[in-house]
Amino acid sequence: MDWLERAAKLRQWSRDGVRAPHKPLLLLYALGRFQADAADKMPYSAVEADLKQLLAEYGPARGTTPAYPFHHLVSDEVWEVRTDRGIGSPGTGVRELRASGATGRLAPDLRLALRREPSLLGRMARVLLDLHFPPSLHQDLCDAVGLELDPAETDALAAPARRQRDPRMREMVLTAYEYQCAFCGYDGMIGAAPVGLEAAHVRWWAFDGPDDVDNGLCLCSLHHKLFDKGVLGIGDGHRILVSQRFVCRSQAAREHVTALAGRPLIGPQPGIPPVAAAHRSWHINQVFHGSPRPTAA
Repeated sequence: MDWLERAAKLRQWSRDGVRAPHKPLLLLYALGRFQADAADKMPYSAVEADLKQLLAEYGPARGTTPAYPFHHLVSDEVWEVRTDRGIGSPGTGVRELRASGATGRLAPDLRLALRREPSLLGRMARVLLDLHFPPSLHQDLCDAVGLELDPAETDALAAPARRQRDPRMREMVLTAYEYQCAFCGYDGMIGAAPVGLEAAHVRWWAFDGPDDVDNGLCLCSLHHKLFDKGVLGIGDGHRILVSQRFVCRSQAAREHVTALAGRPLIGPQPGIPPVAAAHRSWHINQVFHGSPRPTAA
């Protein structure tokens, strides 16, 4: 098994599309640290805070501990843990990891492969991003873990076989919603070309979301990002949900985000199916953060 396959086949708990991005987030974090300092060892005490923040921002709403991926990623042969006693993790206990001076870093064979073939790092990162997160979050995630990816190294990715996206998806969804954001109605264009409008998957493509209109929304760039970050969702009656965890102080943020709570979606046009209940449910359970705000006055 080559390194791209190992990255693509991380052992993760899974059931009916449940997200468990703990190992991918830790491996992305480790690749970013390797890119910055190939010799760097990462104490659990330092990784814990960083990974906890990553899980809070890019993971599902349910609580978890960074100790689990720190310990369990070893089984995928891409990560090693050492303590004051030598090689090997003391387990998933937070106290034990702290007290034993546990440190983690990429497995020796992987570090050697990355030194021999520097472009491998970007290709591994792209596999992890494509398989576990929507494109709208890729750059944010790279920034968060300190990864700088060269498009020339990652665009022509020779990765394990994966589903191919339907190139017609964007046009079908934008047409269905008549080229306006389903949340706010934004419909900007330059000439005849829409600008700032995107086709969002409700159930992420990375988690078997189909390239179908009933799994899509036409959203402006802002609301697409907020939808994929779990700030916004779609509730019963196809009304907009806004997370109580989202806080803002400016009038602009209130108008563009919190004021959306309870509003009905705009579109799709008659005769086109709205977002399917199964996809709405997946997004609420796996992406949306916390409880929704009361309906805006």
